Amino acid sequence: MNRVEQAPVLVLGAGVAGLSCSRALADAGREVVVVEGARGVGGRCATRRMEGQPVDFGVAFLHGRHPEFLAALDEIPSEQVPGWPAVIAGAGRPCQPEAFIPGERRLAYREGVQAFPRHLARGLQVRLQSKVAGLALGEDGLRLTLEDGRQMAARTVVLALAPEQASAQLEFLVQHPQVASARAVLGLARSQACLVVRALFPAAAPVPDWQLLLPESSDLLQVISHDSTKRQAPARLALVFQAHAAWSRAHLEDPEWPALILAEAARLLGPWAARPEVVEHHRWGLARSDRSAELAQPMLLELPGGVALGLCGDRFAPGGGVEAAWLSGSRLAQRILTWEAR
Repeated sequence: MNRVEQAPVLVLGAGVAGLSCSRALADAGREVVVVEGARGVGGRCATRRMEGQPVDFGVAFLHGRHPEFLAALDEIPSEQVPGWPAVIAGAGRPCQPEAFIPGERRLAYREGVQAFPRHLARGLQVRLQSKVAGLALGEDGLRLTLEDGRQMAARTVVLALAPEQASAQLEFLVQHPQVASARAVLGLARSQACLVVRALFPAAAPVPDWQLLLPESSDLLQVISHDSTKRQAPARLALVFQAHAAWSRAHLEDPEWPALILAEAARLLGPWAARPEVVEHHRWGLARSDRSAELAQPMLLELPGGVALGLCGDRFAPGGGVEAAWLSGSRLAQRILTWEAR
């Protein structure tokens, strides 16, 4: 019989919401274990190196106005690129229009936006490539069964997942009325998809005079990011092409979608845009929550046996995006600490 690993607090998901919650709990002296199915932390705060050059291919920049969130950004030991993007072309609709309203602070990082979640994860126990197969309530609390057969249990568990993923984990707990109600709320939300191509171009390629392009004449491309403008003395011109949510959803299983994105880039920018020297692509099937199902705060459910189950993520705080994810995790941590102190 497999040994069950006990932990005071288990957090499922090492995106910004899960890391924010974990960071606040750890700073308050709680032992936290973070379980993440991917190979790295951060979710859509994702940066990869292409020929040694950092390229952001999820969130292109960070923005917000809440003092606590901005203070958290300023703690990161990475050089900021203040105000990025400052040069914006096109009149298309951005993913988050509020990023460009007066009073909103925007910034990027020289080493990439993943500097933020990596900083949040410092010193935490993070189990990467650990996918959860099931969640059940037992005498030792909430028990997680991982796909490789390992089991973990805790009396406080946080689901910092996309709504669809969280709902799937709650399937075997619906006999508890509060879980059934929470699952019904999660069912109102739908995550948006985003297909992304990141590309490096030869030295002869024309260098755009903008940092962010919002094409108004495309039903395919929503954003083109001139990523190399964030870097110190970049070796290559790097562009990141992100498709509209509806187009992405319709083409998730289409093997030709990277070529279609580059063809649209060529239509918008010129034939050279379809001929990168290095190209990589990524499918975000659950990129971000639909704002139509936004909630005001995270959820904390009390289950039998002194067990607490928390839910946080970008839909559990106003505004959406990375700021909402961070705020929801931080606020959930405070609710957990208050619940434990009763």
